[in-house]
Amino acid sequence: MAISQDTLRQNAQASSTTVRRSFHGAVVAGTQTAFLCHSHYDRSLAIGFRNYAERLGWDVYIDWLDEDMPERPTVETATRIQEQIKTRSHFLYLATRNSSESKWCPWEIGYANGAKSRKNILIIPTTDSFQTHGNEYLGLYQRIEEVPGGGLGRFEPGTTKGFYLR
Repeated sequence: MAISQDTLRQNAQASSTTVRRSFHGAVVAGTQTAFLCHSHYDRSLAIGFRNYAERLGWDVYIDWLDEDMPERPTVETATRIQEQIKTRSHFLYLATRNSSESKWCPWEIGYANGAKSRKNILIIPTTDSFQTHGNEYLGLYQRIEEVPGGGLGRFEPGTTKGFYLR
């Protein structure tokens, strides 16, 4: 089932207990690394998902937390985003109404589609009080959803077949 945006907001309030390490340190430790594509209007949802994923041992990159990112979008911004998408093991797309209306999110997933194996591109459908977000071409990719009993699962496109995300 899609992840409730309320759940992500609650996770954003909880501080992450994960010890932050450098990207290189995460790779050396065998940690799964990911670029989180999202709308900047969904900052609290992005932080909530990052906290959730980091409790499962993932290292999640969020562009606006990157001190080396330019303050205003430039060609350097696009280049840095491309580098981060390429170097991370996974590309995660936080599907919300805002991400579907974003100028950057479709560009980022398009870039990831050419730079990564499809199995390393994961959609995170979310639900608000009105609808579930994440459909159409996003259905090409595996998705991350909440599973009964707690935790997150990784599911094949169009099926309920999946496994726990670790």
